[in-house]
Amino acid sequence: MPHEPYIDACLRLAKEAWGQTHPNPMVGAAIVEDGRIVAQGYHAKAGEPHAEVQTLRALGRLPQKGARLYVTLEPCCTQGRTAPCTQAILASGIQDVVIGCLDPNPRHQGKGVDLLQQAGIRVTVGVAQRACEDLNLIYNHWIVHQRPLIAVKWAATLDGYVATRSGHSQWITGPQARAEGARWRRLFPAIVVGVGTLLADNPALTARGDSPGCDTLYCPRRFIIDTHLRCLQTSKEYTVLSDTYATCLVTTQDAEASRLPPGVELWRLPSDAQGRVCLKSFVQRCTQEGLVGLLFEGGPTLISALLAQVGWDYLFAYQAPCFLGDPQARPALSGQAPETLGAAFTLQDPHITIHGMDVLVRGQVFSGAF
Repeated sequence: MPHEPYIDACLRLAKEAWGQTHPNPMVGAAIVEDGRIVAQGYHAKAGEPHAEVQTLRALGRLPQKGARLYVTLEPCCTQGRTAPCTQAILASGIQDVVIGCLDPNPRHQGKGVDLLQQAGIRVTVGVAQRACEDLNLIYNHWIVHQRPLIAVKWAATLDGYVATRSGHSQWITGPQARAEGARWRRLFPAIVVGVGTLLADNPALTARGDSPGCDTLYCPRRFIIDTHLRCLQTSKEYTVLSDTYATCLVTTQDAEASRLPPGVELWRLPSDAQGRVCLKSFVQRCTQEGLVGLLFEGGPTLISALLAQVGWDYLFAYQAPCFLGDPQARPALSGQAPETLGAAFTLQDPHITIHGMDVLVRGQVFSGAF
């Protein structure tokens, strides 16, 4: 019996908690008897029961002889806020477990599998592994590197521009691509833009989508990088400074702050060599705050400075089927000067999908410089 359809079903279940489990991973599980799914569950939120336990509870009885448990991620084997999932599996009497991918957490990695196998349970690992690992790209990075996944998103023309020379940029991509972008925004606990983007576009930085787990309005923690607090020096009302969702202005220690709008937080950080907000310090502060992923949607100035000062871990590059042919248009990125193609930044294991007329290329950013 092929395992992939059942792991695919578990992946769909896991996505019901899209963006809601940080700092935990999203996990889906199912129990199959005689080729039929008889119970299923997913991890909904940190501190709540894990997918395997939810699934066993949903079954409401002991599994039949020959039942098989499918799960997207290796079951945990240590006591945390919840009991080990391996303990629940052993108590259930299930003798066959299929796992999508191992947990990168060194407390669990391979140890859950070993514990089950030592108890005589048949364990299969690596079914739909790429998809299962991709599901938790933020969690995986946080566990391995102990800092946020730094991701950048842009939408550009075929010749690499994000706006015309006059600054016009709405909209480069079509509605399907923008909806997909909102879905990814829903995954990240924090969104970052520069003050230029705020002044030009007045973005709400919220997300709503029709994908699993994305059917309601959602707002991550919103950060505005504003060295001189320009957004407080205008009479214009900006959505991110006036609604009820969490917004933080990030500025330098020397900036003069006028009266902050109600509910808006202020971070004062060191300056870089150019007198702007030090982005390394910003990432360090976010790490201390336990923010496992940062999605930068700022314009070329912010993301170019980010690449130069910190580097990127991940890129979401949307490309529209149009081009400008204008060297004075605004490029997606600047400030780098590789002398050979071999020195170019590359995406490892890229994922390529089509959304309406537009293409999304996304993947881990690699460069010998980082």
